[in-house]
Amino acid sequence: MEVRGARLGVIRQRLAEAGADAAVLSFLPDVRWAVGFSGSNGLLVVRPDAAHFVTDGRYDTQARQEVESAEVHVPGYDLAKYVREAGLLGGAARVLVQGDHVTLSTLEYWADLFESVAFVPVKEWLVDAVAAKEAWEVERIRRAQSITDEVFTALLPLVTPGVREQELAAEIVYQHLQRGCERMAFEPIVAAGPRSSLPHAHPTGEAFRSGDVIVIDMGGVVDGYASDMTRTLALGEPEAEAKRVYQVVLDAQHAALDVVAAGRTGKEVDAAARTVIHAAGYGEFFSHGLGHGVGIQTHEWPRLSYHVEHVLPENAAVTIEPGVYLPERFGVRIEDLIIVQAGGHENLTASSKALLVL
Repeated sequence: MEVRGARLGVIRQRLAEAGADAAVLSFLPDVRWAVGFSGSNGLLVVRPDAAHFVTDGRYDTQARQEVESAEVHVPGYDLAKYVREAGLLGGAARVLVQGDHVTLSTLEYWADLFESVAFVPVKEWLVDAVAAKEAWEVERIRRAQSITDEVFTALLPLVTPGVREQELAAEIVYQHLQRGCERMAFEPIVAAGPRSSLPHAHPTGEAFRSGDVIVIDMGGVVDGYASDMTRTLALGEPEAEAKRVYQVVLDAQHAALDVVAAGRTGKEVDAAARTVIHAAGYGEFFSHGLGHGVGIQTHEWPRLSYHVEHVLPENAAVTIEPGVYLPERFGVRIEDLIIVQAGGHENLTASSKALLVL
């Protein structure tokens, strides 16, 4: 088991900085980050002098095996009511809650239960700490990405005319699980021909045809940590503009990889790629941000986007995935998963980025 005691220290330091007496964490990815619990129901109460994890009876054994540095409580399903009855907040008067993940109805219920407590919603409270991965976390992400690379290689002989998008998507799931992933990081994207111009297309019963451009986006989860990779290939010789767009997208990704480093903003890295695509005349067809953080969640902080100024911390795992999508014609996206480092990055993605023509 990993040592997470220092993570509760981070939470306690932020409590002190906020002038709060306690925090209640209800966002399960952050609960897992803090104490290791991987189930679907739980609250983590952190005070300066104690930490309590509360879950229901389904997770009695699991919680006692997984949770580190917090006392485990297994009451019925009304976890907040138990927190009150057991006095787990102590004499706390000011309690931080994750306002970007708690519903209004839940917050109102807590306020009714704890009449003397002021619940203070905070936003993105731990995102920077979660983003800066420890070595054991990077290793899990590396293993997951290695499996995804292997799956991509295994898929190539299956990409033939007549095979349906859904068939290849099912194979992607099987291949990830067969190689040791516990689950998929997200539903695979397999989009061929004009449907490849839809950035988040769902696989359909459409069959591959000669001349199709095909976008494949996939990732699996190893010990709780995700991978993410996109490759675009051609089934038979693609049209000339598809080749040109592919090179533009690849050049844009290289430009971003050349500048990404700890301390830069995601907006700066996005701009490096977006400038290349804009100069080539395809700026209006790059319709999403350049990338996102990856870890316990497939999409987590930081974002690499022209909309935000997130500063990239050292050891963050992020995607670099420029794309160009020409409506009703074709789309191209190339995505690598990297670890941000001081002065550069480590690329965890081994699959070739040369245009594959099958």
